Amino acid sequence: MRSHYCADLSKNDIGKSVTVCGWVNSYRDHGGVIFIDLRDRSGLLQLVCDPKDSHSAYKVANTVRNEFVLKAVGKIRARGEGLENPNLKTGDIEVVVESLEIENPSKPLPFVIGDKSVNEETKLKYRFLDLRAEGSFDKFKMRSKAAIAARNALDRLGFVEVETPILTRATPEGARDYLVPSRVYPGSFYALPQSPQLFKQLLMCSGFDKYFQIARCFRDEDLRADRQPEFTQIDI
Repeated sequence: MRSHYCADLSKNDIGKSVTVCGWVNSYRDHGGVIFIDLRDRSGLLQLVCDPKDSHSAYKVANTVRNEFVLKAVGKIRARGEGLENPNLKTGDIEVVVESLEIENPSKPLPFVIGDKSVNEETKLKYRFLDLRAEGSFDKFKMRSKAAIAARNALDRLGFVEVETPILTRATPEGARDYLVPSRVYPGSFYALPQSPQLFKQLLMCSGFDKYFQIARCFRDEDLRADRQPEFTQIDI
């Protein structure tokens, strides 16, 4: 559907025909020429919709609003002298749009994306919108890279990654267990693991001298600065 992500383009791509997709981060009408900041997971890219270049694209651009999902086809060119945006990764280029499609319109938003004054309850209610804010994807990407780095390092050291059960028997540990009722055995309960410690001991007794797990853990205890009901740990 796309040829490039928005922020993957640079001066090296000037003159290329590209297809980009994303959300309308903002739009501006400057004397008959419409500028759209298109946003995808990589960042922002400026689109220029000029009726001289494509009347049909300009006509569509007149109807877009924030968070509309667009597909744009056009050519990369350098921005005019003095018009560069040093705060933007793609601040020295723009796309002259030849074809513009609205893939999905957006209703008016309950809050402006990225507004830090919005209360937590509203942000959690509209979590899918809150996660569109700048920097959100970077946190998930960093976590992913950390997990991959840990896996690669432990693999080089001869560790085997395993997966242990989530529904298990309650064990005496430091905190209360979260309990899940059993449908098959009425009155009986599974416990969610506080850590895969018993399974680790089982594997060690079986001769698995090197194993690791990026494990989800659950502890029913009061919140503290360094503790929450569910979290992830590397168990080795």
